[in-house]
Amino acid sequence: MTQAPPPPAPLTEMKLPQAIKDAVNNAFTNGKPVLVAYVDEDGQPSLSFRGSTQAFSDSALAVWVRNPEGGLQKALGKNPRISLMYRDPTPESRTMLQFKGKARVGNAAERETVYNNSPEPERNADREKKGFPLIIDLERVDGFAPGMRVTMRK
Repeated sequence: MTQAPPPPAPLTEMKLPQAIKDAVNNAFTNGKPVLVAYVDEDGQPSLSFRGSTQAFSDSALAVWVRNPEGGLQKALGKNPRISLMYRDPTPESRTMLQFKGKARVGNAAERETVYNNSPEPERNADREKKGFPLIIDLERVDGFAPGMRVTMRK
């Protein structure tokens, strides 16, 4: 007799637990940088690894974007929607998380926070602080981490 599959994870409020914040905040130093996806100004999907990705709050992520003239900045004007993917395939901490939300350029106070919370190699790559803080207000998070199935909605 076959067993019915387990029910899907219940929807949970948009509140990142500390374990997810720690995974994202340490992604660069652990050799597992976060992958960012957006649609560029020509309508083409674009992917890039972002070593400065960090948990900004219980419901937002942030990225220090070093090149203020790059494609990401230009794309936001047409479409602020953005996705991020974190993956850790090691058996003891097997995790895969997909984050979706709307991105915006941060204000002056957020600028300092995001820059200062970026890993040192990322800060060193933009010592003159020419970049800008990108804040991603999360709308959904899906995936899994040790001991948890994640299905969060705003």
